[in-house]
Amino acid sequence: MIRQAATVLLLRDGAPGLEVYLLRRTKGMPFAAGMTAYPGGGVDPRDGDTDVAWVGPAAGEWATAWGCDERIARELVCAAVRETFEEAGVLLAGPPGAGVVPDVSGDDWEEQRQSLLARELSMAELLAGRGLALRADLLRPYAHWVTPPEESRRYDTKFFAALMPAGQEARDVSGEADEAVWTTPARALAEYAAGTRPMLPPTVHTLSQLAPFTDAAAALAGSPPAPLEPISPMFEQTPDGLAAVLPDGTRIRMVVPLPA
Repeated sequence: MIRQAATVLLLRDGAPGLEVYLLRRTKGMPFAAGMTAYPGGGVDPRDGDTDVAWVGPAAGEWATAWGCDERIARELVCAAVRETFEEAGVLLAGPPGAGVVPDVSGDDWEEQRQSLLARELSMAELLAGRGLALRADLLRPYAHWVTPPEESRRYDTKFFAALMPAGQEARDVSGEADEAVWTTPARALAEYAAGTRPMLPPTVHTLSQLAPFTDAAAALAGSPPAPLEPISPMFEQTPDGLAAVLPDGTRIRMVVPLPA
């Protein structure tokens, strides 16, 4: 069974240029243990609740971008917002008119974040209770990857990109990560090449796509494109070890986390 999932490339402008927020998954995780990744995870069925206040491209536009139906599109956008709040303490939401909530670090917010994690509260309920709207206009479709058939856990993952909201701070709050860091795509890729930051092929490839941009505005420029073609890599053994082979022939060397 393939599970729908959403992940978010959270971006900001730093002193050395464009930076992206990365988490290193704990080595006890059942999927991608020890790997560096972006905030994200599987869809919760309640992510498709239609009563959530919504600002930005409608579900139909996201369905066109992702090549799916409107229900799944709504679930994916809501999951992207929910997972970013759960794993980074960043909430892409604000008053229905305009703007983004400036601070979500208080004890009351933390209690609700924990309730989201425990699935005691849905994102629609959280937003409605605070009179907030989901800011779909802050997200951009970025990439679409599907786990290869030979993997025991399979995900149909949509990658979104978003600008870090002014006034908020990304926080190391994910119990699924043992490191959280803002870094440039180039630095992360250099650490990957040196074998010190293992990453799965989708993370390596999307960081490579980000690397040419000098700032977040350039990386986020543009509107939702036509349907993004899903990428499902194949694997082959090379003299340098296992490599993921993409449909366009690109080869990405696999770096395995060192034992604890």
